[in-house]
Amino acid sequence: MSETTDWDSVTVIRKRAEHAKVTKGDAAINAARRAGAVVGIERKVAGGTNKGHSSTDHQKIAKLDRENEVAPPPKISLSVGKAIQQARQAKGLTQKDLGQKINEKANIINDYEMGRTIPNQQVLSKLERVLGIKLRVGEPLHSK
Repeated sequence: MSETTDWDSVTVIRKRAEHAKVTKGDAAINAARRAGAVVGIERKVAGGTNKGHSSTDHQKIAKLDRENEVAPPPKISLSVGKAIQQARQAKGLTQKDLGQKINEKANIINDYEMGRTIPNQQVLSKLERVLGIKLRVGEPLHSK
């Protein structure tokens, strides 16, 4: 079983692909041109900065936002907030106590009383049940 081997032939199993080289200097670019290499000169617009958009892009986006502006949902009225506050004080409860009774935080009660929040129907129904008032009108609930 004798095999003849040719030591002069080379079998290449894997060859590395040639990657584009990035040079920064004019001398290196001129040398590549003299060697006959394909040279592309491209500069990044915002290279090395965090500025992805120009100021005109921001102006265009702001203009689109103004054109497609949707009205925000209405916040709770001050009369409802006053009704919550008066009913809470009539029962001798603090905002923290009322919040604990309805399983909400005290700042949620404060937001409702000051009219700074969008009304949540579940929270309103809890408040109506604990305080014994109808918050849409401000009248006491009829007890059975």
